[in-house]
Amino acid sequence: MAHVSLSCPQLLELDFQSCHKLSDNAIRQAATSCPLLTKLDMSSCSCVTDETLREIASTCPNLSALDASNCPNIAFESVRLPMLMDLRLLSCEGVTSASMAAIAYSRLLEVVISFICLLTSVSLDLPHLRNISLVHLRKFADLNLRSPVLSYVKVSRCSALHRVSITSSALQKLVLQKQESLSSLSLQCHNLIDVDLSDCESLTNTICEVFSDGGGCPMLRSLILDNCESLSIVELNSSSLASLSLAGCRSMTFLRLSCPNLQNVNLDGCDHLESASFCPVGLESLNLGICPKLNVLRIEAPNISILELKGCGVLSQASISCPRLLSLDASFCRQLVDDSLSRMAEACPLIEHLILSSCLAIGIDGLSSLHCLHQLTLLDLSYTFLVNLKPVFDSCPQLKILKLSACKYLSDTSLDALYTEGALPMLVELDLSYSSIGQAAIDYLLARCTNLVNVNLNGCTNLQELVCGSDGCSSVDLPVDFCLPGSASIRNEEISMCSGRLLEVLNCTGCPNINKVVIPSWANYQHLSKINLNLSTNLKEVDLTCSSLYALNLSNCNSLEVLKLDCPRLNNLQLLACIMLQEEELESAISFCSALEILNVHSCPKINALDFGRLRGVCPSLKRIQSNLMS
Repeated sequence: MAHVSLSCPQLLELDFQSCHKLSDNAIRQAATSCPLLTKLDMSSCSCVTDETLREIASTCPNLSALDASNCPNIAFESVRLPMLMDLRLLSCEGVTSASMAAIAYSRLLEVVISFICLLTSVSLDLPHLRNISLVHLRKFADLNLRSPVLSYVKVSRCSALHRVSITSSALQKLVLQKQESLSSLSLQCHNLIDVDLSDCESLTNTICEVFSDGGGCPMLRSLILDNCESLSIVELNSSSLASLSLAGCRSMTFLRLSCPNLQNVNLDGCDHLESASFCPVGLESLNLGICPKLNVLRIEAPNISILELKGCGVLSQASISCPRLLSLDASFCRQLVDDSLSRMAEACPLIEHLILSSCLAIGIDGLSSLHCLHQLTLLDLSYTFLVNLKPVFDSCPQLKILKLSACKYLSDTSLDALYTEGALPMLVELDLSYSSIGQAAIDYLLARCTNLVNVNLNGCTNLQELVCGSDGCSSVDLPVDFCLPGSASIRNEEISMCSGRLLEVLNCTGCPNINKVVIPSWANYQHLSKINLNLSTNLKEVDLTCSSLYALNLSNCNSLEVLKLDCPRLNNLQLLACIMLQEEELESAISFCSALEILNVHSCPKINALDFGRLRGVCPSLKRIQSNLMS
């Protein structure tokens, strides 16, 4: 269409979108013949000029919506549209910062500006402006907005933008993601709640003043500063802030938060943080285990219950005041000293779980201070250089779980108090994996610590055999009605001790020197349900009579030749790679396991797949046999 003639004095809306061949004059005459026009779309009309816009403005005083997108010849200069509320200027190459002065004379509610190369700044003081979108403005560097009703701001892909100033009483959410050049931000937004400044790489430490009390955002609750890599010192003092994310701020070395209502904080990737203070905060949990360079820590958090410091290897100064703290994991805090532990124990009396694995600087004084923790039930001292456990026995009588894995300097006498003095009477789980504890101490533990439910002896090189019913309870090898002269009282005490065993789980994985495991019926392990002897390569003999045993793992016991089982509840038997076990021995063993359903004989060359029918014959309950040939 190259020509149009209109005479419509009552027309309210006119759409010339993509009428490429219409001349500037034709559009002018058509629009000006409609004096009541309120909405005009002339997008992609390449011939339109500012002269036409000015004449339309004077002829159509009620025009409230204008779309002039893709009109390369307009600059919007000296165009006054006082009733204009909705303006769209997409890919208008002639629009510049000077054009904004004309826009400021309108009653604009919504502005959309994008793909304009020459626009370097936008400064609008519009009392009715509610929404503004600024997208793909390559040279756009400065944004200044003032509107009491402004509620939506979109700024995207404006790579040169370095300064933003917004004043609004209605704005509640501000998203300025990936504005790489943004370095200055000024906000006077008294109802602003959520701010996302992710990937704003040029933001400096002064940004903290904007979001602290007195900075213009008194209602702010959520702040995201992820990957703001220029931030090195973050200090926030906000009475309203509830959620803060600083993930990926790798240059940050100092953090101080005084935010009493802070509920969530994300510090993932802040691997250069050296000093942190959380005083006070409303956090219920905190994970600082991703801050390997953290050296100084101060926490005052009345509501925190879980604190993770795992991996803070250089943490030497820690002041932790968390009266409701229940769980503290300080694994691998190798420089954490007794003084810090003592002050923490005094300030956090409700701790139930304390993990000090690989805390090599903790000594007798630190462990003695644990007497303040009357609720402590789990203590992990694995991978430490402890030689004396007396402070633990004296300070933590209520312990239920004690982990001493890889404590290479413990001797047999270190555990004497457990079975000679009745220390830790409530202990139900003991982990001695990879320790240097000897055969005699292990025998006494299993024989006399009858309250133990779970015992881990994985990788214990000094363990040579487990013959339950010997040593500590040797007299139970005799008939019940047999007594040596003058030994009646001793006999009764030992029978009582052995009859009350609570052991349910016994783990001896990877014990290279164990060669025999014997648990006869008179040993009274009535609750034992799981035994794991996997990778015990020198184990030759297993003889078990356990009425409650449910799972037995003998996989990779390459030397196993003798297998005797009387376990009526055994359901799962793992014999993977037991290369010395004969099929006759297996057949005899499972004939006394009437509940067995799962049998793994994969990589057992002496067990013939053709005899699986015989196995099911002697053990009809078998449902699944795993081998090289079938599963």
